[in-house]
Amino acid sequence: MYLGVDYYPEHWDKSMIDEDLDNILELNCNVIRIGEFAWHMMESTEGNFDFSYFDRVIEKAKQKGLKVIFGTPTATMPAWLANKYPEVLSEDEFNNKRVFGGRRQYCFNSKTYHKYSEIIIRELANHYKNEESIVAWQIDNEFGHEGSDLCYCDLCKKEFNEYLKEKYDNDINKLNETWGTIFWSQTYNTFEEIPLPKPTITTHNPSLRMEHERFRSESIEKYAKFQVDLLKEILGKDSVIIHDFSGGYFDKSYDFSKVGKHMDVVAYNNYPVWGGQKEPIPAWEIACGLDYMRGIKGQNFWITEAIMGAQGHYVIGYLPRPRQAKMWSYQGIAHGCSSLMYFRYRGATKGAEQYCYGIIDQDNVKRRKFYEVQSFFKEMKENEALTQSEVKSDVAVVYDYESMASFRIQRQSFLMDYKQEVYRLYRPFYKKNINMDVIPSDSDFDKYKVLLLPVMIVHKKEVQDCLSEYITEDGIINGTALKEHWFSVSKKDIFISHSHKDINKVIAFSGWLKENFGLESFIDSCSWGYCDDLLNKIDKKYCYKPKTRTYDYKLRNYTTSHVHMMLSTALTEMINNTECIIFFNTPNSIIMSDELKKINKKEKTISPWIYHELSISTMLQISLPKRRSFLQERYDQGYSFSHSDLKIGYDVSGPIKSMINLSDDILKKWKDEHDNKKHSLDELYKLLGV
Repeated sequence: MYLGVDYYPEHWDKSMIDEDLDNILELNCNVIRIGEFAWHMMESTEGNFDFSYFDRVIEKAKQKGLKVIFGTPTATMPAWLANKYPEVLSEDEFNNKRVFGGRRQYCFNSKTYHKYSEIIIRELANHYKNEESIVAWQIDNEFGHEGSDLCYCDLCKKEFNEYLKEKYDNDINKLNETWGTIFWSQTYNTFEEIPLPKPTITTHNPSLRMEHERFRSESIEKYAKFQVDLLKEILGKDSVIIHDFSGGYFDKSYDFSKVGKHMDVVAYNNYPVWGGQKEPIPAWEIACGLDYMRGIKGQNFWITEAIMGAQGHYVIGYLPRPRQAKMWSYQGIAHGCSSLMYFRYRGATKGAEQYCYGIIDQDNVKRRKFYEVQSFFKEMKENEALTQSEVKSDVAVVYDYESMASFRIQRQSFLMDYKQEVYRLYRPFYKKNINMDVIPSDSDFDKYKVLLLPVMIVHKKEVQDCLSEYITEDGIINGTALKEHWFSVSKKDIFISHSHKDINKVIAFSGWLKENFGLESFIDSCSWGYCDDLLNKIDKKYCYKPKTRTYDYKLRNYTTSHVHMMLSTALTEMINNTECIIFFNTPNSIIMSDELKKINKKEKTISPWIYHELSISTMLQISLPKRRSFLQERYDQGYSFSHSDLKIGYDVSGPIKSMINLSDDILKKWKDEHDNKKHSLDELYKLLGV
């Protein structure tokens, strides 16, 4: 667990660094986050690189046992870059070029900005690629924040036109038909005629605006991926890459979840209060933001900016009361934050963030805030195992970026606010202290008992119907993809064939194998969806006739045969992927000849899958594990594994007779004589004399 501060030593006299780092250690920190806004310090003029200042900071931090998170400085370009290459600057919707100043003024589609971003990142990463104290790299800072997600320059128009060409197969007629451009005589002859959605009379075609939203999101995602790929190339695939996402995730013109999927860890800058706020945002809104960040990758996240003091650029926001900011930190941990840094170590005396107060105020005196952080970090260290635990939820709120964008384009009602709809559904569960995930619409929903889908106005096939992602454009179900989803095959040690009536006993037996021998067992009902459930979903969509309230007999037979074939194939692959098969033979198990008699008597029968499992075990070619084992030695000595005497038929007595009985005595002896230095299955084979 990383506990630390956002440290900007360049804002102060370098003589203060040693004292600062000692104070940071006193806070119970183990990491500092540096470098994200210091491009000019690293490259004061084009091509002249100097990392000596941060070399000294890192060396001093190392000496004191502190780790480092280093940021690529691309959020704040140097003045020389903007002056020499003004094409890198973004442009607002009124054709006003954004001037140098502030931060994030760049256009995401500027090839020039990409070029100089690559140069500084490559130099920086190569300089520090062997620095073991750097535990993570942060790319840029708060993508899209403060309006930086929108640009209307000529470069963006050109790239937007190219995006549309690719999206619509270079077929302008296809675009015209899809958008309905016949309305208001908006039909286009070429893609180059299509404008960016700058201000006009009345409004633009909603389809144009929606495509522009998608394009903006993709532009930011590409820039983020470019930085991640570059760092991975230089630092290695095991390097940890993060991005510190801002708040306002329901208001941005890009999809956080798309960018987040490229990160190793999602990081969040958590601001319950900002400039001008008289009160903090409600607790459930804070919680929803935290759950949103955890939901991006479905895993715990970091907070890279937690606040301890009042914040603001122009005006100061609400002043957190004693222990209130500490409470927000606890809330972050409770919702899945596994590492936390405070913004900032010390308040600034110059620049635009003089009203962003830190742990230590501008006079550099330790007061209440310092000791609150100190006690919080101490408590986190003492409970680290708890802080790293997984947050499990049975309930999820599903948000959809395109639906959010749709309400920005056509709000429909002044009473309509997308994020408030999310909060409306989220709040009751929060108040009942029920864990929730806040997840994007392309997530896997299978593990949830309750799904909440606020105003999903943009039709999403994968959401509307769980089968839709497996249906091709011509309406044909992709059986291969469907099989992989419902009956995915993995590597296990033992395949346990059993009656579903014995599932509890089988699970207990599997646990015993794992606990005593470290063996992984495959139990179909614990790993796969039930084929009857899948059949039910398919039949409701394709076989049901609403008028008669009946199912089509021929279609029902057709769907059943395909689902059963999927399961049969998956079972065969799974048995082949395991080293051995164990048949859990109880009175609930079957001999097919007996079951056929039951069928004739119209008595309830059980599934034929045991028959398939046992029969297929006789057909598969035996392959030895790669380890040189007892089994290998017996094979080298000429031991025969022939099963030619087994006859495949509807009666499974043959396969059962060929199996060796695992009595209680054998299992007990196996456990008593187990040696951790040997493979568990080799020990069992030796006991059985095979």
